[in-house]
Order: sequence, then structure tokens, then C-alpha cells
Amino acid sequence: MNRYLLLMFFCAFCSCDYFDKKKVYTKDLLEEELQAFNWKDVDEYPTFTSCDSTSGKIEQKHCFETTLRRILNTNLAKHHIMVTSEIHDTIHLKITINNKGVFFIDSIQSSVMTKSEIPQLDSLLRHSLSNLPKIYPAIKRSQQVTTQFSLPVIIKIE
Repeated sequence: MNRYLLLMFFCAFCSCDYFDKKKVYTKDLLEEELQAFNWKDVDEYPTFTSCDSTSGKIEQKHCFETTLRRILNTNLAKHHIMVTSEIHDTIHLKITINNKGVFFIDSIQSSVMTKSEIPQLDSLLRHSLSNLPKIYPAIKRSQQVTTQFSLPVIIKIE
């Protein structure tokens, strides 16, 4: 009786899929990982040295954008811009920071009226952001990556 039990146990054990081995291909693993990967989000946003003490992703982003706006406002305030009518406009700067920390303005979007009133606005904005302090690039999975974002800038001239 013991032999029959032992034989049945052995047959049941050997007939299950316990010993089946699945072959895993690295290409399949990579494809699966790339599908699950969120390409639009980074682990750490680009940052300046002055923002190093901030903890948390949202605080880093806020500090970075605030520092950019402060530098832009300070540099633009040095210029005396004359207009014939009031301007209340939001300008969108499309910005790229590459994986080396190099800052680029890809495009500047503003209204037709703002462009006609301040034709030199693009060059003023580019010049105001040309001498930024050292930028540390964004981090994604422990790698420095290139990031792009839009920075809204409110222009109010009366």
C-alpha cells in the first residue's frame, strides 16, 4: 500500500508543470519594460544649486521655475520697453535642458499684438536667459536625461 501511495505521489509530482522551464528572452523583457515605462515623468526635475536643499519632486520643479522667472524678471527690468498701448499677455517659452545641463529656448509663443508692440521681445528674452547659473539636468532611473517644458511668462506693460 505504501508503494502505491509513493508511486502515485511520484507520478503526480512528475506530471505537473513544476519542472517546465520557460525560456526568457531579453528582447521580450525589454519590450515589456518599455511598455510600462512612463516617458513623460522624471524622478528629479532639473535644478539649480540654490534649489538643492528642496526635498520632493514638486518642490524642486517649483524652485527651478521660480528661479528662472526671478532671473528673467531681473534681467528684463534693466530694459526700458516703450509701447503705444497696454500689454497684458502670457508668453510661453518652450525650453529644453539637455542631459549635460545646457539650456535652450526652442520657441517663444506670444500674441500678434505683443510681437508688433515689442518686436525685440524674442531677443530680449533669449538674452535675459543666456547667462544662467549651472543647471543640473533631470534624472530618470539614475540617468541624466533631456527634458522639455513650457514656462509661461506674464508680460504686463502699462
